[in-house]
Amino acid sequence: MTANEILRPMSSSGHQRFKTWNQKFHIYLGLYFLVFLWLFAVSGLLLNHAWGFTDFWSKRQQSTSDHPIAPPQASDDLGRARDLMRQLNLAGELEWTTTQATPGRFDFRVARPGRTVEVKADFTKGTATLQEIRVNGWGVFRTLHTFTGVRANDPRAERDWSLTKLWSLSMDALAVGLIALVATSAVMAYQRREKWLGSSIALALGLVVCGFFVFGLRWM
Repeated sequence: MTANEILRPMSSSGHQRFKTWNQKFHIYLGLYFLVFLWLFAVSGLLLNHAWGFTDFWSKRQQSTSDHPIAPPQASDDLGRARDLMRQLNLAGELEWTTTQATPGRFDFRVARPGRTVEVKADFTKGTATLQEIRVNGWGVFRTLHTFTGVRANDPRAERDWSLTKLWSLSMDALAVGLIALVATSAVMAYQRREKWLGSSIALALGLVVCGFFVFGLRWM
């Protein structure tokens, strides 16, 4: 028996194990990210279309209330905001609204999917005015699509809410998972390369359409 005859069944067995592993990885990864993908698909449709039944802004609930506060002891804006959030029992992602130019005044916003609270604190009077906006489930879906806690045009913005960090980490995992999911699809397409026509057409269409939006629009 030659060396090739000995190695051939081992190679075939290893190939089969890899094929089985790749299929299982593709299935389990797809099932894990199934709801995440549906969430982004639904929220993407909401961003792309103005369907009447998904309207949430006209149905928003607004309220204004005044609350007593004690002057924060912190010397920096972030510390003051966190102190006031603790006093007012607020939780969410901290967003700065304006520069603090008026002595004794301190304004900021606390945002979370479905709820936004604008805080206007007056330390001289010892009160804080809360302007709150709540939206329905469709509004939550839309917000989750773009809820990152950071903004490119605001260097002060950073993720300071633990749930924002968790959501951002989940989105990073989804992005990496999609790369892996597509890679396993490419492997399976290669493994059935005897039926290359359909796979080639699908890949070519994807390359053309994506390439048009990435590169073609710059030339128009």
